[in-house]
Amino acid sequence: MTVSKTRTRLVDVARGLFAKQGLENTTMNDIAVASGKGRRTLYTYFKNKEDIYFAVIETELEHLSAQLSEVANKRMDLEEKLVEIIYVHLHSIKEVVLRNGNLRAEFFRNIWMVEKVRKHFDQKETEFFIGVLKEGVASGEFSIENVALVADVMHYCVKGLEVPYIYGRLGEGLNKAETRRMVKTLIHRALRGER
Repeated sequence: MTVSKTRTRLVDVARGLFAKQGLENTTMNDIAVASGKGRRTLYTYFKNKEDIYFAVIETELEHLSAQLSEVANKRMDLEEKLVEIIYVHLHSIKEVVLRNGNLRAEFFRNIWMVEKVRKHFDQKETEFFIGVLKEGVASGEFSIENVALVADVMHYCVKGLEVPYIYGRLGEGLNKAETRRMVKTLIHRALRGER
């Protein structure tokens, strides 16, 4: 097995154990045994359990980043593209958290650990917003004085919606079409400089 395949296997096994047993109840030995690798191999790739936990989160965020990149590169209406980036972000984060069972509790309990790993993802997502916004300014569709600031605001707004979205509190009582229309209207008014 190559280095990257071995590391990937260890991360996948750890993700499954963390989801099933939780971070606190999973040991490095559990991961080594479940992966069919020795503890020495595990420690070759990871210093400790927190290190492998970071790798699990990083892997999930890389997958989310790839999904956002796919949307950002689509040829479509720019407002619709921004709405799609927002919904892909929220849906994917919710899917990751819910799919990972006990890891879900760790996600919320150890938010500082998650934030440490998220820095790179947050930067990439902001760059996706910047790209779409610059395209809109260049085409005359958007009226924005400071693209970087607007991209930061959009990113942090979406990030702040994660927990209510995961718990189903966002747009309670509304269907998906209604919420998308409202989000698109908000983006339309904000980015076109209309009062």
